[in-house]
Amino acid sequence: MVSGAGKPPLEEVMPSDWAETVDRFQQAALDSRLGIPLAYGIDAVHDLAQRIGSAVALEVRASGIHFNFAPCVAVCRDPRWGRCYESFGEDTKIVRKMTSIITGLQGQPPVGHVKGYPFVAGRYNVIACAKHFVGDGGTENGSFNSYASYSSWNGCKLHAHQFLLTEILKDKLGFKGFLISNWKALDRLSEPRGSNYRHCVFTAISAGIDMVMVPHRYKQFIEDLTSLVESGEIKMSMIDDAVERILRVKIMDHRIEEEKFEEDALMKIPTLKLFKILMLHRELAREAVRKSLVLLKNGNNPGKPFLPLEKNAKKILIAGTHADDLGYQEVIGEKTEVLYEKYPSPSTLAESNFSFAIVAVGEEPYAESAGDNSELVIPLNGSELISTIADRIPTLVILISGRPLLIEPWLLEKMDALNAAWLPGTEGRGITDVVFGDYEFEGRLPMTWFRTTKQLPINNGDNSCDPLFPLGFGLTFN
Repeated sequence: MVSGAGKPPLEEVMPSDWAETVDRFQQAALDSRLGIPLAYGIDAVHDLAQRIGSAVALEVRASGIHFNFAPCVAVCRDPRWGRCYESFGEDTKIVRKMTSIITGLQGQPPVGHVKGYPFVAGRYNVIACAKHFVGDGGTENGSFNSYASYSSWNGCKLHAHQFLLTEILKDKLGFKGFLISNWKALDRLSEPRGSNYRHCVFTAISAGIDMVMVPHRYKQFIEDLTSLVESGEIKMSMIDDAVERILRVKIMDHRIEEEKFEEDALMKIPTLKLFKILMLHRELAREAVRKSLVLLKNGNNPGKPFLPLEKNAKKILIAGTHADDLGYQEVIGEKTEVLYEKYPSPSTLAESNFSFAIVAVGEEPYAESAGDNSELVIPLNGSELISTIADRIPTLVILISGRPLLIEPWLLEKMDALNAAWLPGTEGRGITDVVFGDYEFEGRLPMTWFRTTKQLPINNGDNSCDPLFPLGFGLTFN
């Protein structure tokens, strides 16, 4: 089973609510004729590697959920795509390095473990699901809803691609896990979508799909699949292979041995130890923020850097739509005056005693295709706000986004410093750790930063590549 994007059990949801919901589904599975426990999945996509994978696994498991639709191994070639933030970058070398998150999620396989076979170390680990196979991120004009992928290869939908799914992935590469379809993906195997559903089911199962994500038409799916097997159009051996693959994963994940998921697994940890674990997770997230920040500009004169900021400055202006939770109070001097206004008033801007301004702007929350965007301007009049403040006060701009956004040359010239902070989540203090000089900038761009949307798609190695900032770019204080 799986939760759709943005579909929690309740409006105000706690881990215990997830665990209770999943356990009800689990009990229904155990009360069925075969009594085989289910494996419940969710998209818990995070942004570093192995240590973060371990932390994510523990927190997902504490919510009663058994597997994670991560990592996303998409190679994003166009930032207009709404799922760009899930990708580790535009270069396959970067993506390959970051897949060590799988070891964090599932645990380290023992020496001699057979390649291709699933492995989950214990009850504090989760099943990982690499998505989406294959060619994910190679969008057309930055748009398709893309774990076999929604995409096509040489005109053939991946969910119908028997050569790639079975002959290559399963047979040649020796993959022994199971292949799960994408959300309502079978509907896309006919035009108009969802018509001739029986044929859609036949095509996907014949291609090698083992588990099908059917959010609404599950009764028709069961009827059509049963009919196809009874008629001999789908061989029973294919069903047996799919069931074997799913059970193999559940056995490795100890799904079969457990009567039900121990929703109180974390509760069995002593309170003090649990508190320390959770604090370590927050510190790990803060470290991830620090290490992912990319410094794109630092001063208008090579010999006079603007960063790091002075902690004991006389007066600082904090502004912008994303500026209310940057942790600045923790790092500045006791005598420093801080004024926060999301949109500074004319009278505020007329003051002449600000040492500098920090302006944080960026994208509003989105997921999947809701984020498809052909313009990529800084939302909520971000460019105008930056310009207005930078005209009057020396300004650091912190851009919070899931991808490169449009920064026109005239605007870049006005800024004194520019920091791409990506999506820092709850631990925005990691930003102030770095901009005030307690840590050095380490991040490098995982994507080519375009000058104008007319260039898109633009990637490293293109003959006409003339980016605002190239792949791998990133300044340091020194």
